[in-house]
Amino acid sequence: MKLALLELRRQPGRFAAATLILTLIAILLMFLGGLLDGLIASSTGAIRAQDADSIVYSDTAQASFVRSRIDPDVRAQVEAVEGVTEVGGIGNVQLGARVPGKGPRDLAGVALFGYELAPDGVPEPPPDGQAWADDVLEADGVEVGMIIELGPARSKIEIVGFVSDISFNGQGSLWASPTTWREVLSENRPDARLGDDVFQALVVRGSGSDLPAAIDAATDGGTESFTVSAAIDAIPGVSEQTSTFNQIIGVTVAIALVVIGLFFALLTVERTSLYGVLKALGARSSTIFAGLVVQAVVLTAIAASIAGALVIVLDLLLPPGSIPLLVTPTRIVTSTVLLVVAAILGCSFSLRRVLRIDPASAIGTTS
Repeated sequence: MKLALLELRRQPGRFAAATLILTLIAILLMFLGGLLDGLIASSTGAIRAQDADSIVYSDTAQASFVRSRIDPDVRAQVEAVEGVTEVGGIGNVQLGARVPGKGPRDLAGVALFGYELAPDGVPEPPPDGQAWADDVLEADGVEVGMIIELGPARSKIEIVGFVSDISFNGQGSLWASPTTWREVLSENRPDARLGDDVFQALVVRGSGSDLPAAIDAATDGGTESFTVSAAIDAIPGVSEQTSTFNQIIGVTVAIALVVIGLFFALLTVERTSLYGVLKALGARSSTIFAGLVVQAVVLTAIAASIAGALVIVLDLLLPPGSIPLLVTPTRIVTSTVLLVVAAILGCSFSLRRVLRIDPASAIGTTS
């Protein structure tokens, strides 16, 4: 292994091409991972922020706010469930927002929530006609104290402050009182108008080993209840996005494996005589193979370090709200580990060739 490290230090040019290709693959891998994390975060922030033990929809809603209706009778049944301590209504409507200073067709996509129980990071509901805004809307020119107009009815909402990481379905969110939400909903979606005590879903706090199941049993199947994590997974499109990106990431790792495998297979062919001499001097095949693995891991670590730094810089340079890229230490470490595993597996392609090297034949080839 010392010999392998010595070769890396004295002949870096031999490994430059492989390092460059690995760096590009690592950049792609980390970018895809960051894009996946960003897309999921921008789609699920409003649900992730809920300080709740269960999210309750109507039984036919398929975890969709638009299709869900919870009337006062069902809410009373939920409130009566043993272990339930707090119940709050929540509703949502997605509209285009006209921002002062922007063109009439330059709309910002927003998701307006009406809520009773405040999510994490969101204050209590503001007075009617006002809303807390997701800070991603700053990229659309939204400012504190500004009055924006929602939907075709141009419903006016005053922005009283910003909150973070609370987007929904890729749109910046607004958080308002239930009265404000109902007014905006009825003005812009008359067909979806709701009664004064009707919500699209319920946020439930309580205790119990399986609170969602207890709620559904109490309503005779009239509701479909989820834990927060299950509600996130049930958001339409989230699981499909995750599956698609994970497949692409898997293919990228497989490409890295093939690149490393081909590079070290060629390198082994070039070094056949050298390995023959080492074997003649008593070196074991396992020692020679370990040297290859060390070189592959070092090259991968260098490539991953360069890629990680470049992806972080890219994340800092991108304007807020332009691309949903979320670069986290966890994603960088995970990508690095995947590449290291690919490097080790790629080296295994050279193991058989190393084992078959005959010292006498290899040395005779060079004489």
